[in-house]
Amino acid sequence: MLMASDLARLPRSGITVQLCGDAHVRNLGAYAAPDGRLVFDINDFDETMPGPWEWDVKRLATSLVLASQESGEAESRSNEAVRTFVGSYREHLREFARMPIARLARHLITRGPTEPLLDKIIENARRVTPTRNLRRLLIVRKGIFRFHDQRPDLEHVPPNIAAEVVRSLGLHRGTLNASRRRTFDAYHPADVAFKIVGTGSVGTRDYVVLLFGNDRHDPLFMQVKQELPSCYAPYLKAPRADHQGQRVAEGQQMMQTASDPFLGYTRFGGHDYLVRQLADHKAGLEPTELTGRTLLAYARLCGEVLAKGHARTGDAAMLAGYVGTSPRLDHAIAEFATAYADQANADYRRFLKWLRR
Repeated sequence: MLMASDLARLPRSGITVQLCGDAHVRNLGAYAAPDGRLVFDINDFDETMPGPWEWDVKRLATSLVLASQESGEAESRSNEAVRTFVGSYREHLREFARMPIARLARHLITRGPTEPLLDKIIENARRVTPTRNLRRLLIVRKGIFRFHDQRPDLEHVPPNIAAEVVRSLGLHRGTLNASRRRTFDAYHPADVAFKIVGTGSVGTRDYVVLLFGNDRHDPLFMQVKQELPSCYAPYLKAPRADHQGQRVAEGQQMMQTASDPFLGYTRFGGHDYLVRQLADHKAGLEPTELTGRTLLAYARLCGEVLAKGHARTGDAAMLAGYVGTSPRLDHAIAEFATAYADQANADYRRFLKWLRR
């Protein structure tokens, strides 16, 4: 990642937290907690590892600028959005630093009567169900559900690969607690396919597994996703992770208040994999939706979410003291984000020019 290399060249405070690693506006959203409630949190952790808190803040701030540009907002509004985000981050860090640790461990960002934006995101998530996946991804052949081949995005794998993926779920099972193992054991695999998911994961091995519980109306979709070393690893003095899937699963569990009950990891064919449910009530906002007051409301929400993740995994009091109560940091990060977004846009124009040649 280019930004990891650039951030490594800049001064840092020396305060370490668990990094999301790829903090940007599309990697936050709503999803189903184990008790069925829909919550809002960070939901992508492929690059997670311990690192400087500033790197997540700078990356998310830059993404707010780029998103506001994509939605046609003026530079003054994007600058205001970043200042709102950092101000919210500072404010919530102070709140979390004073909060009893056990209470912080349970703190959920859920639907509230004065949060119409969060209400909209959660309503979108409510529609993303296993039943919806069943209609969207499957066809019925001779009364049997199978994944629908939609090349290149979704296609069946050879029988030997399918068998290897299914066997790997046995190792994944061992990473779950006893209660969740019992629930997972009640589901039985029915089909396996290869699926392309996300721009950053193109070129990696990614499988989806269809399982059924009581009957055809009780589907479970699991994703077995190859994990590579974090792009931050070359720039941070941290021990190399023994298992990249374990790194991601544990980083996610540390930063999220409530995680997928079937989140775990496995290994086969010499590669490490993260295992999780596929898009269970998962939804967010598109960058083009971030306009006007919606942009500012989303920026405030981003600040709360990132502050919670950092407070849970670092010294919340030290971090709250460092960021302080004045808006100086807000303006500094806004200046950085605007400049870095300009550089990203210039790099992209050069890339397009190279493609045309």
